[in-house]
Amino acid sequence: MSRLFDVLITAAILLNLFIAIFETFDVSEQYLDVLSILEAVTVVGFTVEYVLRVWTANYLYRGISEGKSRLKYMLSFNGVIDLLSFLPFYLPIMFPAGVVAFRMFRVVRILRLFRVNAYSDALNVIGDVLKRKKDQIASSVFIILVLMIASSLCMYSLEHNAQPDVFQNAFSGFWWAVSTLLTVGYGDIYPVTVAGRILGIIITFLGVGMVAIPTGILSAGFVEQYTILKQSADYLMEEELRFIRLHVSGEHPWTNRQVMDLPLPPGLILAVIQREEDTIVPKGDTVILDGDVIILGAEGGKGDVGLTLKEIVLNERHRWVGQEIRNLDISRQTLIVMIRRDGKAIVPSGSTVLKEKDAVFLYSKRNFSDAQKIVV
Repeated sequence: MSRLFDVLITAAILLNLFIAIFETFDVSEQYLDVLSILEAVTVVGFTVEYVLRVWTANYLYRGISEGKSRLKYMLSFNGVIDLLSFLPFYLPIMFPAGVVAFRMFRVVRILRLFRVNAYSDALNVIGDVLKRKKDQIASSVFIILVLMIASSLCMYSLEHNAQPDVFQNAFSGFWWAVSTLLTVGYGDIYPVTVAGRILGIIITFLGVGMVAIPTGILSAGFVEQYTILKQSADYLMEEELRFIRLHVSGEHPWTNRQVMDLPLPPGLILAVIQREEDTIVPKGDTVILDGDVIILGAEGGKGDVGLTLKEIVLNERHRWVGQEIRNLDISRQTLIVMIRRDGKAIVPSGSTVLKEKDAVFLYSKRNFSDAQKIVV
């Protein structure tokens, strides 16, 4: 149901943007009437979605009152985008006198494109790359800004006396530096002195290299991301069987049971039993004893998808300590799959309370700064 909702909302956003573009053409009135009906339907859908998101904001922002959580969502980036995606449609209805002016504001419907990323996991790759390379990108942007300021001041000093009307101040030089370093070159402002032209040549060459730096960083980030995904997929395709190791203790439900009576799911086999120094190939009447180490195997399929789990060890100051899993501030794309507590594995439920020193294993597309990645 969640995936179906994402597809429907994304389709409504794209349909609404198509209508906004198609209305600019010279078309007959009958087509405009149909487009107006479709636009009204999609806008009503956006309105209902916004109202429901405001109504359920306390589930998104836990730990605060309902009123504060709703206000926090309404003032958030996504909340403002959601509001602007349908509000201009209703303004001419509420204020008929300003219908012409309000139609100009309907161009903000293009902001709905920002909401597509919230409904598509594929587009989250872009966000992952930007987060991973944010330090390198910030460094390259800082270098470009320093170069722009330095070149604008130098060009102002060289060209101000020759062109006082063109290079009036340092800001004029900065505009020239921006258009030159970004390889735009509008031609509205340029050096005429010999020294200014020589500096312009140098800055132009530097501009090509400076702009290429963040481009190369992003390109390398995408290559790394897809290489990791491809390697994981290729590794899983090459494996015919996967094995896990299970230690049977006195409290384990399999202790003193025959292999034929074990509740093994289809496709899972008991390959080997390690008992002290002996290795046993199990038969149906083999009895599992306390202290045995069981090797279980499962056949891999061609459609398997690699997962990267993340392990977070909770310290005493971690915000999750003492909270139930259902109350954690995590996205709907984050799944807690297991908890290791005092050497024992716990299958989590919504009412499970997390404790200090718990090792939480989760699957998520979000980046957790205190998490360690585990490739499965």
